[in-house]
Amino acid sequence: MSARSAKSRHRRGGKALSAGVPLTLIAVGTLGYGTDLGLFGAAGQATASAATAPVPAAAPAWATASADGFASVDALGQNGTYGGRDGRTVTVKTLADLEKYATATEPYVIVVAATITMDPVGKEIKVRSDKTIVGSGTAGQIVGGGFFLGQGVHNVILRNLTIRDAYQGVWNDKEHDYDGIQMDGAHHVWIDHNDIRHMADGLIDSRKDTTYLTVSWNKLSQENKAFGIGWTDNVTADITIHHNWIRETEQRNPSTDNVAHAHLYNNFLEDVPGTAVKSSYGDYARGRTNMVLENSCFQGMTNPVIRDATATLVQRGNVFSGTSGRNESGGTGAAWDPKTYYAYTLDKAADVPALLRSGAGPRSSVGTAPAAGTAATTKAAAATTLTVAKDGSGQYSTVQAAVNAVPANNPSRVVIAVKPGTYRELVKVPSNKPHVTIRGTGGSRKDTTIVYNNASGTPKPGGGTWGTGGSATVAVEADDFQARNLTISNDFDEGAHQDIAGQAVALRTAADKVFLDGVIVSGDQDTLLVDTASKDRLGRVYMADSYVVGNVDFIFGRATAVIDRSVITLKKRWNGTSAGFVTAPSTAAGRKGILITDSTVNGDVSDRSFYLGRPWHAGGDASLDPQATVRNTTLSAAIRTAPWTDMSGFSWKDDRFAEYRNKGAGAGAASTDRPQLTDAQAAGQEVGDWLGDWTPSAS
Repeated sequence: MSARSAKSRHRRGGKALSAGVPLTLIAVGTLGYGTDLGLFGAAGQATASAATAPVPAAAPAWATASADGFASVDALGQNGTYGGRDGRTVTVKTLADLEKYATATEPYVIVVAATITMDPVGKEIKVRSDKTIVGSGTAGQIVGGGFFLGQGVHNVILRNLTIRDAYQGVWNDKEHDYDGIQMDGAHHVWIDHNDIRHMADGLIDSRKDTTYLTVSWNKLSQENKAFGIGWTDNVTADITIHHNWIRETEQRNPSTDNVAHAHLYNNFLEDVPGTAVKSSYGDYARGRTNMVLENSCFQGMTNPVIRDATATLVQRGNVFSGTSGRNESGGTGAAWDPKTYYAYTLDKAADVPALLRSGAGPRSSVGTAPAAGTAATTKAAAATTLTVAKDGSGQYSTVQAAVNAVPANNPSRVVIAVKPGTYRELVKVPSNKPHVTIRGTGGSRKDTTIVYNNASGTPKPGGGTWGTGGSATVAVEADDFQARNLTISNDFDEGAHQDIAGQAVALRTAADKVFLDGVIVSGDQDTLLVDTASKDRLGRVYMADSYVVGNVDFIFGRATAVIDRSVITLKKRWNGTSAGFVTAPSTAAGRKGILITDSTVNGDVSDRSFYLGRPWHAGGDASLDPQATVRNTTLSAAIRTAPWTDMSGFSWKDDRFAEYRNKGAGAGAASTDRPQLTDAQAAGQEVGDWLGDWTPSAS
């Protein structure tokens, strides 16, 4: 930027993550980490509201998939769990159609291809046997309610869905029994690759002798009670829980009561720092449960593993980092080996966090169909991988060298896998090298750091200065770029160089379809520049599960950018003072600007010292219409009571600045100084409205 002076998570409406659906088809068997999942295909648009057609002979793998774990065991007259694969495939976009097919007596594969809002709030559709309900890519979302499987319901698959936002404003809600998925006496159920969050009571409840259940590869978050099992005196249930990422949850992670065989492995339980949610316990073996807990990772959890005196709990190969309190095993129950019931393979516990950050939750390749007559009807080509290591153990010793090795106009994904270490260098991905992923291979995003210290006023070799955009440690000019599991930093020492302009960019994007997944972007002034290739070009950026650190205008630019489920950390100035601005959008008229949603804004700064944003009319361009929306986000007391301010003679009130259902000490009621979106307006300012036909997917 040019030189200048220094939900709650309550969504009940709105659009799906993406209005378009990628057509790339990848078999269900490749959904694990390290495979070619999530490659971008051409965007397609679903058509019929509820078109019914027989599953073709060569049905996609997700339509015929069957469960693993205890759900795969033949018992109670049911041969494993395969859902509705013997029936027709239907695509639904309305509550009426979803309920019609889910409650039918016939088997169906039901593809949810839109955001469906429950009416009334808290509604749970009573699913009948022999059903597969699967989200179409990341478009299948259930808002304000969920699913109920009653006594005797069996052979049900719930996959690839986002189930969210039935929260009623009370954290430990005793009044509203609104669950994401509740099962009372069901059997042979597979719950897989879903994102379930922010419900009123619990995310998953397995009750009243529900058995032959497998829960795998889900993201469970933003909830007091994550996953409760039991509500019975019988000890008959057999349950497998593997590869789930459980974070920002207080209890029942899961709580497992009177389960005959509970097999938990390769799960990641994370007490996320910087949030208001603190764990009270992690995995809990209650009553007469007999639990085997293997190769799971517990990070920051209080009382990570506990058991009743009457329960039996065997631990093998688990990893604990920053945990405290009870960590228990033992008991007098009969020993048992899960492999006598079904085959499975353990991942290394140390690999689990990275594995689940990239692999848990809905997949863009599931629930979608290949384009007829195109190469999408066959398995997508595996991505090329280039390795970088400072110690010489990789193909390249610098990240830029690996970028240079990417062929010009490469047609498919190239993954640059960067081993842990600090890489002090400038990196530029030029516009003729699309489809590049730079991915840290460490267990944490802090393990791999790309850092440099140029500022706007830093002299360039050959004369002149770098300027704001030129100061970036990492500059991305190529479309379809991804950064994952690493830190990008600018550590320019502003205090030592007060003689030069101090705008110092860590990451600059000037491209379309930029996905920042599980990263830290850190600096002081002008940390993250979300730009476009030119004023008339669209540039979309999606940042998820990440951190942005800075103080002055540190998320800024003219791109259409989403900061989702992330932490925005406010930082004091070089001289120890607290004063700053989170955003400075320079959006073109008719475009979407910066959207911050379902995130947290906090930091070790003074109360009421930071603005949420101000309008940047770059170059004094009055035709611009800057936009910033902050919604469903927890704001600390650092945010000013009048959170928007003017800039360079332009009034924020002439542009587009608003909030919606924020919470925390820094939130406030609607006023002329604090505009709030109506519910109707908020329905048009969802993530999907920003991203349009693009569905970000890790690759």
